[in-house]
Order: sequence, then structure tokens, then C-alpha cells
Amino acid sequence: MLRWLQFGDLHACEGDDWESLRRFERLVSEANQGFAERVQFAVLPGDNANHATPEQFERVGEVARRLHVPLHVLPGDHDFEAGHLEDFRRHLAPQSLPRVETIGETQCLFLDIVSAGSGGPDFRLGQAQTAWLHQTLGQARPGARSLVFMHAFPGDLREGCEEVAALLARCGVAYVGTGHTHYNDLLNDGHVIYGATRSTGEIEEGPPGLSVSALDGDVVSWRFKTLDSGWPFVLVTSPSDWRLATDFTSRTQIPEAAIPVRAEIFGASNEVVVTARLDGERDLTLSRDGDGVWCGRFGEVADGRHVLTVTATEADGSTDTDTVEVLVRNARERPKRGPALALGRDVHSLRSWPSHGIPGGRLGPNANGQKW
Repeated sequence: MLRWLQFGDLHACEGDDWESLRRFERLVSEANQGFAERVQFAVLPGDNANHATPEQFERVGEVARRLHVPLHVLPGDHDFEAGHLEDFRRHLAPQSLPRVETIGETQCLFLDIVSAGSGGPDFRLGQAQTAWLHQTLGQARPGARSLVFMHAFPGDLREGCEEVAALLARCGVAYVGTGHTHYNDLLNDGHVIYGATRSTGEIEEGPPGLSVSALDGDVVSWRFKTLDSGWPFVLVTSPSDWRLATDFTSRTQIPEAAIPVRAEIFGASNEVVVTARLDGERDLTLSRDGDGVWCGRFGEVADGRHVLTVTATEADGSTDTDTVEVLVRNARERPKRGPALALGRDVHSLRSWPSHGIPGGRLGPNANGQKW
């Protein structure tokens, strides 16, 4: 299991009296409190400094260094406002891009889609980085799942969208993490899950927070935690919610006859009690396995859609619940994948998933909001 956090675009700026930076400080504190022992890394997806000044980068870097998990920082169009990334690298992110790291057993790729452009939202990978992406993904072992992080969806690229999105779909990329939209969004193009995390500065919709994700085998899970929403925090990591299923032949994404349940409980004490409920009528107490993942199993489950909830309850009464909708398909021929259309584009947006932090207004530069 691989677990990670993603912060939103900071847009750190003296123009708002550094309000977004103060929010980032609080989010880093929350991450250290409840997530640091269970997640492997975190990501800042770009637009870290609102106007690419050395002071803005330096201040973001000072806060980022307080995080107790490895942090990978990407550039966005606002970070490139000066026409270069020298201050970005000097004060915030000295590691070169593009870059690939194996984290746990998963290949994670971090991309720069601003340097090849002319500034502003002129997003491009460029010829050299595109060739690197082909080579790196092509060298992955057969059946391996990869993660990719970039500032925006492939559909926002000024050139190469079709090539890049088709490559991600073909080479077993499970998830692509982005920023840029200013709102929480999830896309499922039938091959890859794309997740954008709400900005921390210049928010147009909802409170600030961070997204919490996991790759559990071939199952992607994603949920947004708002700032100061309390603990514990529950994330069902398997089976897949039907909205995030990309392979209907997979028995972990689409279970058969029984539903094995796996969940992460963050920020909990040793006295926490974790239970699962299926369709509001079947109850199960989960237990920890050797890796600290909470597990259980519902047997003899009929075909169709089922509502699965996992609840963590502390001795003081504090509680949290994650709910997913699971498709079960018992032994018979499974549906075949149709032709791929509009890969990597936000036509595949889930639009609304309030319980996971997606209210559906899509207020931001990609859809219905202002053009920052």
C-alpha cells in the first residue's frame, strides 16, 4: 500500500497578508500530527509563489521544511511568472525535473509542464521531457502501477495532450495528481484516475484542506480533509468505489461473491474501535493486520451496487466515517472495455462527490470560476 498527501496551490503572496501561507502552516502541523506515521510522501502541485518572487519562494520553503514526510514540489504557471525557475529551485525545490523515484514498490514520476512554454497557462512537456516520459514508463516492469504528478491535467496542455494521455493509459499509470483548477476534482477516463486538490490560496469553493490518497494493489482511493476537521480520519482503501474503478475484470476493484474490506485510520489512538456496515444492515468489526491496515470481510454478497461505510470511534466519542459504493459482480462474463475517448480531459469529471470533498460547483479557472 502506498499513501500520500497532496496540498493545493498555495499562491503565497504579501497581497493577502500571507494568509495562504498561514493556512499552509496549519496544514503542515495537521499533517505532522495525524499523517506522518502512515503516509510515504506529500506533494505541492505548483503555483506555490503567486508572483515568483524570491521572498515568496523563501517563505514557502521555510514552512515546507517543517513537514515530517518527504515533500515533492512541482512548478506551476505562477512559479514561472519571472520567465525562469531559478528562484523556485534556489529557495524551494532544488531537485531537477523531470524526476522518477521508486517509493515503496511504486514508480512515481514528477513533471515540469511550465518551462517548455512561454509563460502563463501555456502548459507543455516539450520534446525532451516527452521522450523521457515514453522511456521511463516504457521501462516499468509488466503489470506495475505508476503514479504521475504534474501541475495540470493533460487536457490543459497546449500541445501533446492526446499523446501524453494515451501513454499514461497504455503504460499502467494508476493515478495522476494535479493542481491548477482551484477546486477539488476527480476524473476517470476509464484507464487513469486524475485528482486535482483545492487551492490553499485564492479559494473559490469550500474550506482549505488537503487530499489523502492511497494505491492499494490496483485500487485508488481519494478523500479530502478540511483544515481543523478533527481526528480520526478514515480512508477506505479497498475495494474500489465504482466511480474510481478503471478495470471491471479486476476482482479487487469489482469484487466477486464477497467484499474484503481494507481501511486506513489516521490520527487515531490505540483505543480506537473500527467497524464496517454494508447496506445499512450488516455489521462487522475490523481488526488490524501486520501492516496496521484495518481489515474484515463480508461474505455472500449479491450482484449489484452496495453501500459500504467504515467508522472509527474513539473512547471520547470522536468519530469519522468514510463511505464508498461498491459494485459486486459474481462469476460470469464481465463487461469489455469500450473504445477510449477524450483521455485525460475533464469531460470525465465525477462532477460531485460531497462526502469526499467535491461539492460540484467547480469554481475555478478550469470551469465556472474566475481566470486567475
